[in-house]
Amino acid sequence: YHLVLVVKYRRKVIDDAISDYAKDMFVRLGENYNISLVEWNHDIDHVHILFKAHPNTEMSKFINAYKSASSRLIKKNFPQVKRKLWKEYFWSRSFCLLTTGGSPIEVIKKYIENQGMK
Repeated sequence: YHLVLVVKYRRKVIDDAISDYAKDMFVRLGENYNISLVEWNHDIDHVHILFKAHPNTEMSKFINAYKSASSRLIKKNFPQVKRKLWKEYFWSRSFCLLTTGGSPIEVIKKYIENQGMK
């Protein structure tokens, strides 16, 4: 799967430290849902995540759990975020989740690697 999560209001708050923290949370929480990270990259207002999941994984349940936990902990551990996102949310309510079955995994990995600050 290819997941894109966008910061609420497209605020430009993601730096390497926040991205690494969010990535570690994704890996840890993913273990509970039989999800394994393949590739991760970020820009200043969104992240691209390539991952594998067991066929019976409840995707929306996992994504909502991840967004909720990461939002709360990012705002707690990175107080500078509160200057741009003062309400409870870090992520936008929506997300983009794509299956990647039709494309070679290397093509998708290269696409995600090339995302981010240029």
